[in-house]
Amino acid sequence: MSLLTVENLTVGYGDTVILSEVNFTIRLGERFVVLGTSGCGKSTLLKAIVGLNPPSSGKIFFAGDEVVHPLPEDTAFYRRIGILYQNSALLNSMTLEENVMLPIKMHFPRFSDADARDVAGEKLSMVNLYEHRTKIPQELSGGMRKRGALARALVLDPEIIFFDEPQAGLDPVTTRELDLLFIRLNEQMGITFFTVTHELLSIRRSAQKVLMLADGGVAFLGTLDEAMRTDDFRVRRFFDVGTERAG
Repeated sequence: MSLLTVENLTVGYGDTVILSEVNFTIRLGERFVVLGTSGCGKSTLLKAIVGLNPPSSGKIFFAGDEVVHPLPEDTAFYRRIGILYQNSALLNSMTLEENVMLPIKMHFPRFSDADARDVAGEKLSMVNLYEHRTKIPQELSGGMRKRGALARALVLDPEIIFFDEPQAGLDPVTTRELDLLFIRLNEQMGITFFTVTHELLSIRRSAQKVLMLADGGVAFLGTLDEAMRTDDFRVRRFFDVGTERAG
């Protein structure tokens, strides 16, 4: 079953068009990766879909319903998705537990603090951070902050989580651990993952379907296996150069 469909999407900033006529569909429970070189429009596409930079034209459908931006903050769409930002975006004035509770308090103000704390604790346990719940983000390592942001993204039990360069700034060991956590949560909970990244090892570890952006549009759309076998020089160059760097 399709969860997210993008039709003829054109996005940019002001009069500058970054991407045009972008089309794809993501199935429920799929690990979907958007890849490409720096500046190709990966994060721009993510921001357009979630409403941080609404598209100039085209359509977005979520679970069969059209998503028309700008959306009100209390729309059900924002209760059905999670977002993990590149810098984690945890608030340093709050404990980790309070950060994870924040979406509950924003979207469900009648929730008691005790109930919100219980839900936050459950999600922190899922990412192995429960014992660190009273710490502030500055007391956590980079990998722990990423996992804390993931717990916050999970707290409303979303149908899809959007990841913007989740491995940025992490060492290879921590990156692998984070990738394996993503895969486990996807397989156990059936959550759909939309990941923007250029990290080749992470792509090979976790991607099921990939969308490559280049030259202002879609250069390739298909499974990871199909991407590895394609003759498209832009795809081949991306994977070949990435393999050289990884080696």
